[in-house]
Amino acid sequence: PVVNYLMDFDDVDPAAYYGEAIRWATAEGVAGGYGDGSFGPNDPITREQMAVMLYRYAQYMGYDVTARADLSRFTDLGEDNWAREALAWAFSEGLLTGTSGSTMEPSGQASRAQIAVIMMRFCQRYVED
Repeated sequence: PVVNYLMDFDDVDPAAYYGEAIRWATAEGVAGGYGDGSFGPNDPITREQMAVMLYRYAQYMGYDVTARADLSRFTDLGEDNWAREALAWAFSEGLLTGTSGSTMEPSGQASRAQIAVIMMRFCQRYVED
């Protein structure tokens, strides 16, 4: 949907095919930029960024996002990770899994296949209910 929101990213052309989607996502708090005036529309997405956007979208839609998993077994996920809450929710809901028994690779790049699986799980969990 079209929103009345001033999008102030240096690297997003409002006329680009994705411009209105970024405007909507930032207006609704689903996505944000890097904090330096850029959005990075052509950057690869990390697993933690994907979890955060899904978490925020679920909140926007009014879905229950109170579930939290114990992530202490993941040795590569610090207590101060900026996306920890969203990762704990995504893991508890089965949207995101670890990459091994003790790693999650939160800052690792998500492959197209991983994104497809995560989106399918999200739709099965929330949209198709």
